[in-house]
Amino acid sequence: MEITEEPVITKVPTLAVREKRHIMNLVRSISLNNYSNSSESLSFAPPCYSSPCSPLRLFGDSPPSATPVPPPSTTPVPPPKHDKSLTAVTYKCTSSVLTKDGQILCIAQLNGAIAYTGSESNVIRIWKLPEFTEVGQLKSKAKMVVALQVSNDRVFAAYADCKIRVWSRRSCGEGTKHVRLATIPKTGSYVRSYISGKDKMMKHMAPISSIDVSLSDDLIYSASLDKTVKVWRNSDLKCIETIQAHSAPVNAIVVAENGVLYTASDDATVKVWRRNFGSDNSCLHALIVALQAKSSPVKTLTLNDDAGILYGGCADGCIHYWLKGWFLGQLQYGGMLQGHTHAILCLASFGKFVISGSADSTVRIWVKPQDGEHNYVAVLKGHRGPVKSLVAYPVRGLEDSDQDGCVVCTGSMDGVLKLWRVRCSTKQGFNGIVLD
Repeated sequence: MEITEEPVITKVPTLAVREKRHIMNLVRSISLNNYSNSSESLSFAPPCYSSPCSPLRLFGDSPPSATPVPPPSTTPVPPPKHDKSLTAVTYKCTSSVLTKDGQILCIAQLNGAIAYTGSESNVIRIWKLPEFTEVGQLKSKAKMVVALQVSNDRVFAAYADCKIRVWSRRSCGEGTKHVRLATIPKTGSYVRSYISGKDKMMKHMAPISSIDVSLSDDLIYSASLDKTVKVWRNSDLKCIETIQAHSAPVNAIVVAENGVLYTASDDATVKVWRRNFGSDNSCLHALIVALQAKSSPVKTLTLNDDAGILYGGCADGCIHYWLKGWFLGQLQYGGMLQGHTHAILCLASFGKFVISGSADSTVRIWVKPQDGEHNYVAVLKGHRGPVKSLVAYPVRGLEDSDQDGCVVCTGSMDGVLKLWRVRCSTKQGFNGIVLD
């Protein structure tokens, strides 16, 4: 089959294109009576479902890893089971802001009250929620903020210069005051380690791709395109371990509350690491298992609220997920979610919602009822560039007790930030998608 090349997008990683699949047409109900935001062009696709046994088909000159791609399975795919408890999903875009900073590369939020956005400029913008009004900025000499994390008292920002900058957060009247604390690695420590020949232990040798913070263990984790993950002590900001994690660039990391570390890479694997609490401090983390992602580079990771499901977004547009077992780090493959036509660049999980952003400029939403299958319920359209980052947080003041909802904040390489309000009601006897 002849493949048409996608237009080249500046500063976007190589993204595999997946063959567009025909989706079964199912009966649905659409209501446009209450829709007043005519500036947003929102369209719907028929519901699709998780399919544990659907084959993956990759296209390109060569696979991303040495493992050959298996031929498509001839086993027929059973028809999807429709969840009768899922009644309606309503959503609309409530805010849209065009920034002057260029591409939006990362977003972090705290308790649904404040959000931070990083871009290819040297400015981190601070937004008050739910009003979505800018209330401050964090500036540095370095440009291109590639990853953000926020805790109750600190903000961590990774830059393209392979360093992490840290600010403290202090309440000041009705607002919050930010004070620059340090740069990781510290300049003095890096110079001393360079002289002693240990500079590779102190600084990443390639740009940082992801950071995460373990509050329970007081640790900071940073992943890099140099194939390593570094562990920093939050108290003194010193590097205490360098993990030779993968054979290809590490794209994403996530740390569970129990201290288990998950890393995703272009080598098409997700690796699970546990903490070692022995006397040997030179090796704080040990590999438990390497999970295969069907020969497709894994670009992003997220855990659901109780860390019972791990989701991995891949370059072929599929989302693979693994279910937690009885033992620490034990995971069983659960299936994959299909719908995107380009690489998955960001993922978020909130309550029963799983939200994905893609290089195809769309955001898709799945709902997973308790002990049920994932149901694809909505596609959010409006961005004109790849959706590089997103976060989800609770809606304040839900009117009906039978409704679940969240607010999704998306950032794109078109320089636009958008807020979406999403609701899901669960009355019996009706199945459909409704536009709020």
